[in-house]
Amino acid sequence: MIAIDHVLVSDKLVSEQFVCDLNACKGACCVDGDAGAPLDKEELKKIDEVFDAVVPYLNDESIRNIREQGRYVYDKEFGWVTPTINSRICVYGITDEKGIVKCGIEQAYRDGKVKWKKPISCHLFPVIVKKSSDSVTEYANYEPREDHCKAACTLGRKLKVPVYEFLKEPLVRKFGEDFYEALDATAKHIRKQK
Repeated sequence: MIAIDHVLVSDKLVSEQFVCDLNACKGACCVDGDAGAPLDKEELKKIDEVFDAVVPYLNDESIRNIREQGRYVYDKEFGWVTPTINSRICVYGITDEKGIVKCGIEQAYRDGKVKWKKPISCHLFPVIVKKSSDSVTEYANYEPREDHCKAACTLGRKLKVPVYEFLKEPLVRKFGEDFYEALDATAKHIRKQK
């Protein structure tokens, strides 16, 4: 583990390689899981703020499910999460012409309709961040899905892109620029020692 301030980072963020390969996985992380995307409490307000701008991107089934379940739901195991359709695809998931599932919130962001990109748990995947029982320490673990993320691991190795470099934007968004610079310096130091 690498300790930076209050965050314990798995060594795998530095030692493993990863680059999403949407053509191979088709956005499986938006479809397959035990629940919807975990949400920080502050993100509930964000969803409410962007919701009207995101609705035009969603299909009728998603809109119907949101009417029935709400814009977010509470899961006993995971806390606040995005709702899913039949315990599968996230209600904010949209499928493009190539069959790739993407985020409707992120598409609204890319189109300049909203200023919030998407839930941080989605942006950070396959890094999963959990808080300790005292809610002070956070653990950042690299947890790619063995089946869905195989192509991303292969592409990352081929391109020689460490996990933390691929996830620079969300890591900075979550923990700040100083955190990322410390992680980058640590990773370079580790590489020099090898």
